[in-house]
Amino acid sequence: NSGGETETKVENLLLTVATTDSVGECPLQGASIQVLGSGGPIAEGPTMRGRAGTSYLLWIDGEPRLLIDAGAGSFLRFAEAGGKIATLDAILISHYHADHTGDLAGILNSGGFEGRSAPLPVIGPGSAPRFPSTEDFLTRLLDKESGAFAHNGGYLDGTENKPLLQPRSIDTDEGAAPPVGLDISNDYSVMAHPVHHGPAPTLAFVIEIGGKSVVLASDQSFLSERFQSDLTGSKPTILIAHHVINGEPGQPRGLHRTPEQIGELAKALQPERLVLSHNMERSLSRLDEGLAAIGVNYSGPVTVAADLDCYAL
Repeated sequence: NSGGETETKVENLLLTVATTDSVGECPLQGASIQVLGSGGPIAEGPTMRGRAGTSYLLWIDGEPRLLIDAGAGSFLRFAEAGGKIATLDAILISHYHADHTGDLAGILNSGGFEGRSAPLPVIGPGSAPRFPSTEDFLTRLLDKESGAFAHNGGYLDGTENKPLLQPRSIDTDEGAAPPVGLDISNDYSVMAHPVHHGPAPTLAFVIEIGGKSVVLASDQSFLSERFQSDLTGSKPTILIAHHVINGEPGQPRGLHRTPEQIGELAKALQPERLVLSHNMERSLSRLDEGLAAIGVNYSGPVTVAADLDCYAL
């Protein structure tokens, strides 16, 4: 592109950056995706105050139906949003970093008081060196003899007034494995897409309902080539991308897409709206720079997510 064309794209992007005023409470009718946690893995401030670790909640007709990730702080946001284990169809885990799973034990503990009897699927990635499979993660967490939270071990066998968790691991092959359809509900469909996130086996998720869709891109690097290829031209209603700037101290390169690479992904998928979540101090303090980099390839509406923002589908 010429310099003039790039400047025009950036101007258009900056004009379409939405504030939290453009999103509201989850509607009582239809489907929506709520951001429970819009933050990242570092306890930062002041920009990051009020941001829990990554977590999302799918609502349908006023009921929480699908929990995606449960990062540190999401226990509180789950309660504030009105989340209930009792109505969930499943829990999806993108990967086993603490900022995506740190509050899972607390949310399950709370759910043990709800009287749910139906089994609850928990679906996440398979194992790799230093990363457990979904089955192993739950066993290490909840086993009645050796689990960190053995007192909640009834989740593993459906006893002690706990619903039986049904773990399922999906092979990722470092982001090269094919997508897998998840048989969760007749009301909507979910596809799990392996993505590349360094050594951590990781899944992105695509939820489709009533002709609308949301792509939860999760933590992924530009090496997630199959993911981008499979979804090119899919035109989702919402693309939620994780907003991290690589190369800072403590942040290994190759774990996340840069803002420019987020723009390349958005250009390929052509979403109606791009939502930036998993925000960090390094990305928010350089927001204009990041938006300009995104705008080189994508000029559609952009929202910087905050906790409890809700987007109707």
